[in-house]
Amino acid sequence: MTDGIRGRWRALPRRARAALVLYAAGFLEGTGYHALDLARGGLHVYAAAGPLPLQVFFVALVALDPLAATLTLWLRPWGFRLAAAVMTLDVLANWYVNWPWVTAHPWAVLRPVGLLPITLFGLFVVVTAPALLRAARGRATADLVMARPPSIRKDAGRQPGPDGNGAHR
Repeated sequence: MTDGIRGRWRALPRRARAALVLYAAGFLEGTGYHALDLARGGLHVYAAAGPLPLQVFFVALVALDPLAATLTLWLRPWGFRLAAAVMTLDVLANWYVNWPWVTAHPWAVLRPVGLLPITLFGLFVVVTAPALLRAARGRATADLVMARPPSIRKDAGRQPGPDGNGAHR
């Protein structure tokens, strides 16, 4: 952590960095979508979406999505947990709200807009969050040169000096 976030990002495997960029893109896209909804319809834009807790959750995503994106980009452990929790709840809430429509038109779920991208992104986040959490903690980067501690020579104790260990008194 001596050189901060840049050093931690450099220590990550390339795939982990790519996944984090996808996290940020997905969560920021969700933020934009919910912010646009709120700008168009106000706080009650999701009144027809279902029960009050779901409406509150959809409005809260304007803050939760960028928070999850920011914390994961900063490689904070709670960011990955928050990301997985937010996406799990988001996918479940969207399926709950759209269930009557899904049962009436099951093939329409395969459209590239709506439930399909939300579900795929949610699965991606939930599946990759544990590995990214390990990588952010430095456990998955042991094979990288940057993550290895410097090797200690076996003959380091036999250095010239008054007491044989290289130290001068």
